[in-house]
Amino acid sequence: MITLENISYTHPHKEVLFSDISFTVNTNSKAALIGNNGTGKSTLLKIIAGEILPTSGQVTVPENVYYVPQIFGQYNHLTIAQLLRIDLKINALKEILNGSATNESFEVLNDDWTIEERCYDALNRWGLGNLDLAQKVDTLSGGQKTSAFLAGIHIHQPALILLDEPSNHLDVTSRRLLYDFIESTKSTLLVVSHDRKLLNLFDTIFELGSGCITTYGGNYDFYKEQKLLEINALSQDVLHAEKALRMAKEKERETLERQQKLDNRGKAKQEKAGVARIMMNTLRNNAENSTSKIKGVHEEKIKSISGELHELRSALAGIDKMKFGFENSALPKKKVLFKAEAINYSYGKEYLWKEDLTFQINCGDRLSVKGRNGSGKTTLVNILLGKLEPSRGMIHRADTQFVSIDQEYSLINNRSTIYEQAQQFNTNSLPEHEIKIRLHRFLFKRNDWDKLCEALSGGEKIRLILCCLTISAQSPDMIIMDEPTNNLDLHNVEVLAESINAYKGTVIVISHDTTFLEQINSEQSIQL
Repeated sequence: MITLENISYTHPHKEVLFSDISFTVNTNSKAALIGNNGTGKSTLLKIIAGEILPTSGQVTVPENVYYVPQIFGQYNHLTIAQLLRIDLKINALKEILNGSATNESFEVLNDDWTIEERCYDALNRWGLGNLDLAQKVDTLSGGQKTSAFLAGIHIHQPALILLDEPSNHLDVTSRRLLYDFIESTKSTLLVVSHDRKLLNLFDTIFELGSGCITTYGGNYDFYKEQKLLEINALSQDVLHAEKALRMAKEKERETLERQQKLDNRGKAKQEKAGVARIMMNTLRNNAENSTSKIKGVHEEKIKSISGELHELRSALAGIDKMKFGFENSALPKKKVLFKAEAINYSYGKEYLWKEDLTFQINCGDRLSVKGRNGSGKTTLVNILLGKLEPSRGMIHRADTQFVSIDQEYSLINNRSTIYEQAQQFNTNSLPEHEIKIRLHRFLFKRNDWDKLCEALSGGEKIRLILCCLTISAQSPDMIIMDEPTNNLDLHNVEVLAESINAYKGTVIVISHDTTFLEQINSEQSIQL
């Protein structure tokens, strides 16, 4: 069981990420943690895993916890055995078998004589049977690193499993293995993910947002239905509050007009009756005080309703998606952009693809590049972009304006602030206020504009890239995206799909997210 009581976390730069969060995941339950980019999902998972400490609050978890992080770069210098935390046992086993064992060797091994066999069985289960435990992690692809981490679950048999975006870099075959594992495991699971197929395998959804957490007792489809009901109810509340505010202002106006008429009528009568000046001043002061009191009562009511309306609109805005759109390509429909004839690429003596590739890509095509991890998808895209030349065969490239969104987000200058990055794409000389409007539309608020880009999450970086594209005067003829949904939250994945559908230029996507490929109507594919 996982129990969190009043957990709060404040960043070192004093920004409060979330405050007084409490929830429970029961033993053997399978729960998912979702939320928009930047809400603190990964941070919360690290707190549960014991990787970082909360600012305040208490966490209770089982002793045997296994945590798979989202980012693996910090492990590149390790061997696979070290990554799996079994290197000491493997070394002890070898010392014993070689006859050079010490008492410490037997203590470290702790009678786990099948450790090496179980390691290779676990790696083989995740399609990594060709790897050696002494191999360095930096020789693995992103998908292989994830699979190696997942293999560790079968080795350690943990009571609690914490996974942060486990399907991000997995190919279709490995994702299927992950889905099968999620369905069959008896361990307690808490998973951060935006993979909609994966999320439908869970019995509880926790949504982290606006510094608090909300529980939904069902899978992702159930969560979507409930969110739609909440949004509709919230929209109705906004309409009612707007109507109440109009009525309150109208009531205030009518009451003040009526009071003014009464005051004027009373003043006329008093003047006609010849009331003394000192008495007239007293009566006038009383009338003004009465009017001021009435006005104060109505202003207080209007202020209260306005405050309620502001809170409702803010809550509704938090549910809204970022808004953007791409202009269409200026190239004629069906213009040939790429024509490849029997191309292949070699690293050393061996060619990457078993069969040479022959294909044609026309303007307006929606094309996906598919294949297992390590099959050469990124290499093929680099050939299309002219960064690499095929080792054999011929490729014709038309002169095009393209934007490439890679997994490293290389369009982003990490040393620039968010506002400076946006200005770098301002080739249309848009005024400053228009740039800031665009940034706000992409959920970058005033207090974000001076932040360095290096502090942004992957999801925030791709959001900034998309914002920059709307600022640029030149609409691209082609957009190439390498795993674009990996770090986007669920709402923004849907917005990205809608925007790609509205764009009439050429789209080439490397993605294992079959739901996303269906959403953007990818009609053609190159299978590697």
